[in-house]
Amino acid sequence: MADSGTAREINRRIILNLIRTCQPVSRAELARRSGLQRSTVSSIVDELIQEKWVIEGALGDVPRGRKPTMLYLNGERAGVIGINIQPTRTNIVVSTLDLHFILTESIPTGKEPQQFLDFLANRVVEIVRAHSEITYEGIGVSVPGRIDLTTKKLVFAPNLSWMGVDIRTPLEKTTGLPVEIDNAANACALAELWSNERKEQVKNILAVTVSEGIGVGMVLNAQLVKGARGLAGEFGHFTMDPNGPLCNCGNNGCWETLASNTACLRFYAQSKAQHLPSKPLSTITYDDIIKLALQNDARAVEAVQKQAYYLGLGLSMLVVGFDPEVILIVGPITRVWSLVDPIVTKTIETRVRTGAKPKIIPTDPDTQPRLVGTVAMVLAKHFGAPQLF
Repeated sequence: MADSGTAREINRRIILNLIRTCQPVSRAELARRSGLQRSTVSSIVDELIQEKWVIEGALGDVPRGRKPTMLYLNGERAGVIGINIQPTRTNIVVSTLDLHFILTESIPTGKEPQQFLDFLANRVVEIVRAHSEITYEGIGVSVPGRIDLTTKKLVFAPNLSWMGVDIRTPLEKTTGLPVEIDNAANACALAELWSNERKEQVKNILAVTVSEGIGVGMVLNAQLVKGARGLAGEFGHFTMDPNGPLCNCGNNGCWETLASNTACLRFYAQSKAQHLPSKPLSTITYDDIIKLALQNDARAVEAVQKQAYYLGLGLSMLVVGFDPEVILIVGPITRVWSLVDPIVTKTIETRVRTGAKPKIIPTDPDTQPRLVGTVAMVLAKHFGAPQLF
């Protein structure tokens, strides 16, 4: 239940978030944007400065009157460890509050979860010791699967082949840092809300991750949707063709068996288009196909465009079901978006009769949305509205 301190805590987070998103910003501008009294804003800002969340910078330029002191988020106030676990590689970053990655590294993802988690936790300890000048807020972890909201265990991750694994406890026990963990697609959706590089005031966003599988993160009415147990968004395992290929989840013809990077590799192997492979088919990777498609290799282009058709087919279902304003596409497929976009757009236009017309936006893989999302997971408790039960 709300108490007398709840209103001030909400106002504090509003002010802190406005400084983060609008910096440099004056106290007067904060009052105007928030609707709070100037005295309230000044009191909160003084508190944030004392706690080193905010720093004062240069004087602002105004036409007349006293020049205001501009406020900035103190990016060095704390650090966050971000971890993105994928089936073959795991990426680790150390980030400042303002999303500056001061360290990035990649390690192989082990097949045996407990051994790998022990190694990962010890590696994080080594990183923390090597950067002991940083005060760490915690660790954020994104995974290619779903986390049970009650047990916090990884309960559905067909492409990772880990079932019922507790990722959080061993990391917290070894590192002594609090751990936030979520699905990779949810992390990407949260990254969009957090960074909002497009500066659009959108409240309904779908983030679709396309890699070995397909995941969907859903922000509806500005709230991240997780479902009763945290399993919402597994549209990659919606059956699109009952007679289709066997999926890692045990069903046939799931969306990801037709539109994932793995599916594209299968299409490439099955293609009859002319091509003189530079290496055996069994060693061809999705990155190879992307490079070949960019060189107008007929076989690679055919495989990517077939993947694009099935991607558009699944997106049509999401458009009809959720009427989003924006759909973000995350994954290496965005590197050949000029080949993909016309097919995805046509497929959606052909199949969606409701009038819904979301923006389909390919994200730049270099922005690393999964890792940005892991940082946002940890920091959200300081910037987002507190939960009331």
